[in-house]
Parts: sequence; structure tokens; C-alpha cells
Amino acid sequence: MSDDLRSSDAPQWGRPTRRKSRGPKAASGPGGGTPLGPIDDPLPGDVATIVRVAPTNGVNPYSSRREPDATDERLRDLVVYIARGLVDRPDDVSVNYLSLSPTETSLELRVHPDDIGHVIAKLGRTARSVRLMLGAAAAKADRRANLEIAD
Repeated sequence: MSDDLRSSDAPQWGRPTRRKSRGPKAASGPGGGTPLGPIDDPLPGDVATIVRVAPTNGVNPYSSRREPDATDERLRDLVVYIARGLVDRPDDVSVNYLSLSPTETSLELRVHPDDIGHVIAKLGRTARSVRLMLGAAAAKADRRANLEIAD
């Protein structure tokens, strides 16, 4: 190859062989700029501790549990219907509520141990599809839904 083709003025084809520099890196560790352990100096001024106080009415919105309503029952029935169509032993399919918050429903699917492969499938594609359908049905009701598949 001639020297004129190797010059830096020639256009380069393909992927560059070296990465471009992203600037200087900050030094860390002993002797560097960033400390590794706890900081000995407290924060300046009076720093108050953040405390989450439960509401006065006795209901904690972060962990409130409610009873299943009609929407939760319909989401549960959808998962049961789909799972029974996938497995060889449809009588062993059960779906339980893990948690119910005001905006989210978590369900647990249990099937016979021989049928767990039918529900999960290769690389979890069938399980992902069931979760996608459950999420779409929950979105129509302005909710979120999670599905756990028990081993």
C-alpha cells in the first residue's frame, strides 16, 4: 500500500480501531480525589434526619392492603384461562394474590411441576407474553399488574 493512502487525510471506512477519549478520569482510592470509606467530617449546619411518619388516620398508604375487587378477579381469571390452555394438567393451575395495593395487583401462578416448562417455554417467551397480556388488561383498568411464576 502506498504512503499517500495511509495518510490521515484519507477517509476511513468501517469501524475505527481505537476508541475516542472521553476526557480525563477522576482519580479514586488512596491518594486520589474520591474517598473510599466513610467521611469523617459531618455535614455543615444542622442536618435533620428524614423520618417518614404514618398518617394520623392509621392507614399507611405505602403498605395498605385491600380486598380484591371485580377488576382483580377479572385479571386473575385471565391468567387462569391462559395458563389452563398452556398446560397438560389444567386442574392443577392456581392463581393467588400476592399483594394488592390501590394501584397495583401482584399475582402468583402455580402449576404442576411437569407443566412449568410449558408456562415458561424457551427463554421465557411464553411467560413474557402472559405478563404482557396481563399488563395490557390491567392498563385498561388504570392499574398495574405483576405475575410471579412459582416453581
